[in-house]
Parts: sequence; C-alpha cells; structure tokens
Amino acid sequence: MNENTSISEKSALVAIGGNLPSMAGNPEETLQLATRQIDLRSGMRVVSVSRFWRSPAFPLGSGPDYVNAAIQLQTELSPEGLLAALHEVEAALGRRREGGRWQSRGIDLDLIAYEDLVRPDAATQDEWRGLSLERQVVEAPETLVLPHPRMQDRGFVLLPLAEIAPGWRHPRLGKTVAELLAALPPAAKADIAPLTS
Repeated sequence: MNENTSISEKSALVAIGGNLPSMAGNPEETLQLATRQIDLRSGMRVVSVSRFWRSPAFPLGSGPDYVNAAIQLQTELSPEGLLAALHEVEAALGRRREGGRWQSRGIDLDLIAYEDLVRPDAATQDEWRGLSLERQVVEAPETLVLPHPRMQDRGFVLLPLAEIAPGWRHPRLGKTVAELLAALPPAAKADIAPLTS
C-alpha cells in the first residue's frame, strides 16, 4: 500500500464483506482482491486494513456466515465519485445489484464515512439513522447518506472499524467508533469473531 499523502486527499472509511464465493474465490480471497483493486484504482489509496471477522448472516439463518473487514483510504474523489468507484470494483468481482436488500453476496463495499461529512444534510441523515427495522427492510435512500445510517447498530462494522479508526467521531452522534462499539448491546457483537489473531 502506498505511503505518500497528498494535501488534496480526504480520508474515507469503507466496510467490506461477503458470504458467497466470487470469481476471486472464497469470501476471504474476495475481500483480499477487492482491497488490492481499490488500492490500484486512480484516486484511491488504501492506508490500513482491519483483520477479517466472521459474522452471522442477517436475518439469522438467511445464508452462510459473512466475512467482514474495514479499510481506511485516502482519496482525491468526491464522496459520490468514491461510491461509484467502489461499485465498479464490486461489478468487476461479479456483483450484480439485483433482488432484495440484505441478500447473500460475493462482495459488498459500503462507504461508511468520508471525513466528518454529513450528506445530504443533517435532517436526512438523522431520518435514515432513526428508520425502524421494518422500514429498513423495504426502503433504501435514493441519494448517498453519510455517515452510513446503520453503522452505529452493526457490530460487524464497528468491530473492524475499531481496529483501524477507533478515534473517528460520528459528526451527528458525537461519539467515536470506540465509544459506539462500547455502547453496542452485547447481543449485537456476541457471535462476531476475528478469523485470525
């Protein structure tokens, strides 16, 4: 991974995961290749990668366990440009965005945060963050919402993020990743474990 930092680069946090084989192989191999592909793309530079974590599919029993990780990168791209580039990496690895939400997949790249930016605005971010589980199942925002509105609820996002960016502070909640993880109910992280030490 590259070491040089440009003044124009911004920091971004990305959650990566998958629970099905892809053209790259098993989920661990897919996550490794996705990370390399991101690092090779123009305008993106991976600076740190968490360990890989195993987590149960949601809803429980809906598919094989997921392998999850988090990466921190520096980018010259806008948030929308970065999201489009991440979707291109997914597509190159065989991801097709069809079907319902939370379905099994070979690769999933979620833009979690871009610096401390709130998109599209504070009220919309708050609305999506407070959405009930019933509505989450059937509704998806039509525009990029930052920070990711579900990040604070997901152990499989916070555990890897806490390894690489424990001090990043949520601009709407005012808590760091480490504090969000500490506030997470034990049940939300009970079945999530690192694949390696």
